[in-house]
Amino acid sequence: MKPPLKKRVPKPRNPFVALALQRQAGPHGKPASVRRQIDKRELKKRLTED
Repeated sequence: MKPPLKKRVPKPRNPFVALALQRQAGPHGKPASVRRQIDKRELKKRLTED
């Protein structure tokens, strides 16, 4: 006869997950370098149109 299987104990939950889900995390903004590149392109486009 086989011995009875041991009851598996569930892993403890990560306490930081609940806190992270409660915080309203939104998308990050574009970096300043990307913003400068976009502005530079727009300026170039405006100057060539005139």
